[in-house]
This record gives sequence, structure tokens and C-alpha cells, in this order.
Amino acid sequence: MRRTSAAAPPFSSWEREIAFRYLRARRSEGGVALISIISFLGIMLAVAVLIIVMSVMNGFRADLSNMILGFNGHDYVVVGPQTPAERAAMMTRLRGVPHVIEAFPIVESQTLAQSQDAASGSVVRGVTRADLLSMPLIVKNIKAGSIAGFGAGQDGGEQILVGRRLAQALDAGVGDPVTLVSPSSVSTALGELPVQKTFRIGGVFEVGMSEYDEGFIYMPLRQAQLFFGRGDDIDYVEVKLDNPDLAPSMKPALAAAAEPGAVVTDWTDKNQAYFGALTVEHNVMFLILALLVLIASLNIISALVMLVKNKGRDIAILRTMGAGQGAILRVFFLCGAAVGVLGTAAGLLIGVVFCWRIGDIQRFVEWVTGTQVFNAQVYFLSRVPAKIEWSEVAAITVIALAASFLATLPPAWRASRLDPVEALRYE
Repeated sequence: MRRTSAAAPPFSSWEREIAFRYLRARRSEGGVALISIISFLGIMLAVAVLIIVMSVMNGFRADLSNMILGFNGHDYVVVGPQTPAERAAMMTRLRGVPHVIEAFPIVESQTLAQSQDAASGSVVRGVTRADLLSMPLIVKNIKAGSIAGFGAGQDGGEQILVGRRLAQALDAGVGDPVTLVSPSSVSTALGELPVQKTFRIGGVFEVGMSEYDEGFIYMPLRQAQLFFGRGDDIDYVEVKLDNPDLAPSMKPALAAAAEPGAVVTDWTDKNQAYFGALTVEHNVMFLILALLVLIASLNIISALVMLVKNKGRDIAILRTMGAGQGAILRVFFLCGAAVGVLGTAAGLLIGVVFCWRIGDIQRFVEWVTGTQVFNAQVYFLSRVPAKIEWSEVAAITVIALAASFLATLPPAWRASRLDPVEALRYE
């Protein structure tokens, strides 16, 4: 036996056999199966929760980014008063800038939308019909009506597009009249009166983000200019790029293509505080939940300490038969590492499957409880998003395994330092 142990490589078959026998041993045989199961469950749940929460936060951020960038522009160019010919020439120059895929003028202002039974604040965007057709997030999400009659009609019958939640708040549908009240006023014999005009709902869109679905109206550009008293002027030019990440670096080129004195901003300026808060929340949440993995791995220490105490006689016998301190350390290291590896693997599987089927799980929970678990008015999105970042999953796996391996070292080292003479004497 002495020659075999000396020639046997680290983590040899007899070391693995003894380690797994200890893990399977019943309590009457000095085993700690129950504590090992608790350790396994703790690590499994901690890893699964960490993967699920991080994936949901990643999905939340990705969906919000896609909707914000799909609904809004990537760069915004603000210029002074121009004639229609000057603006047309500027639009041609802007569209010729590299990486620019769309550029269109917009009139935007807040209004009060009124129906026969309700009223709600809203934001009106004036765009041309051709520019509206280049907005797939709007055109592909028309839930009622269509854009075929966008701007058509007269004498209070011009058609507009309304967000679905706004239409519900107004209790209005396709073909119903909606009166818009402008923040500007007009002088009359009775004094200053707000400008108001009645339009008809030609289509209802739903992009999936409640902030947009409940607060935006699309109106033809010329009608918006007349309604808000802009004349031939616009509020800004919205520019979309083939890569939104290039928006900050494209500002000098867009300013040069516009006109002297043009002011160019980008989506990172407009949403800096919002996305910065999401990044901080993501990092802090990762650190907090990573502590759960560390806490769960501490159960391995408790299990191994009890196992070493119960197996003191076995350790002494193995030492007297020629097993070295390194072999004993590896036996108990394998006991704890096996729990950590199996728990991490199970948590990884549960977390990934949960994220893949999160939509079905959401519907099942709502069906069982009869409640809406993801309120779109609170979370801005109409569904629970989940996006698995495999680099993040790999980091979680490494953290869980490292915590499990480190937790096994103190009790395993204590077992390797056990004096066989003293252990046999007390046994």
C-alpha cells in the first residue's frame, strides 16, 4: 500500500473512490449527506438566481435601448430659421454624411388631447408621410387602422396616429375625433385663447414601451407647423445612423454638413443619466448577488468540518497504511469540490433554461395567481425581458467554483494535519 500511494498520481482513483464514498455515507456511518445536500441546494439556487437576475437586467437594458433608439433618433441637429429651399439643401448634405441612413425634419410639442369622455397630456410629433414610412418600429406595430390615410381629410377630419395606451386613456378608437389643445395661444376679441383643433384617429400603434404608447401622437409635418404656429420652421432634424454607438463621434461631421451655428446632440447626451443609473444598478446587483454564492459556499465548510470529525479514525488508519498528508487533503478537497461543481452545474442549467422560457413562466404565474406580475406602467415594457450574456455566465461559474474550492481548503488542510496516534487514542 505504501508503494502504491507513493506511485499514485494526485487525485488518483482510490482518492476519488474514498471521497465519493464519504459523500454517500449515511449519518449512522459517520456521513454528512444531509448537510452536503443543503450545501448543494444553496449553491445551485445562488448560481441560478444570479444568472436569472443578471439576464433579466441585461434584457431590460437591451429592450429599452432598442426601443429608445428605434423610436428616437441617434443624433439631433438644431438649426435656425430656414427657407424650404435651404432646408432641402441641408437635408441632402446630412443624408450624404457617411454612416447616416435617415435624416428627417420634425416638429414636436406637448399638447392636451381630449375626447368626448376623457383628456390626457401627450406629445405630438410632426413628420412627413415618407419619413413615417421609414420608421419600422411604428409602421410594423400598427394594431388598429393603418397609415394609408395619414394626413388625409379636411375640416377637422385629418387623420393622425395615436399610441394604444393613449387611445385607451381617451376611450377612443379608429375613426373617433380627438381634440388637441396647443400650448400656444391666439389673440381674439375675448383675449388670449389656446389654439385647438379636432383630428380623427387613423391608426393606433403599440411599440411595447408604455412611455411611448401612452404619450405620443404622430401628425403630418405641415399640419403640425400650422397647428403650433411654426410657419415654415421645424424644431430639429432627427438623424439615424447605421451604428448608434457612433453618435457621439459623428457630431462634428453633422454640424459641418448642417450650417454654421448648428447645435448637434446625440442620444447619449439625452439619456445619459438614465443609462448611467442602469449601469450602476447592474454592477451593484451583481456584487450583492455574488455574495449569495459566497455565503452558500460556506455551508461546505460546515459539512467538511463535521465529516473530518466523524472520519478521524478512518484518517488515522489511512495515514498508518501509508497515505500522505497530501492524499488526505485531496480526499476531503474532492468531497467539497464535488458538491460545489455539481451545485454550480445544476444552477447553471436551471438559470439558463429559466431565461430561455421566461415568457412561458410569466404567463403560467399570471394564470395561476390571476395577477399581472409585470406591470408595463411601472417597468415601461409589456413583458419580462431576458438576455443571456455568456461572458457574464462564465464569470458567475468561475466565481461559484472558486468560492467552493476555497471553502474546502481549511477543513481539508485540518484533516491532512490530523495526528494518527492522537486520533486512534481517542477513538
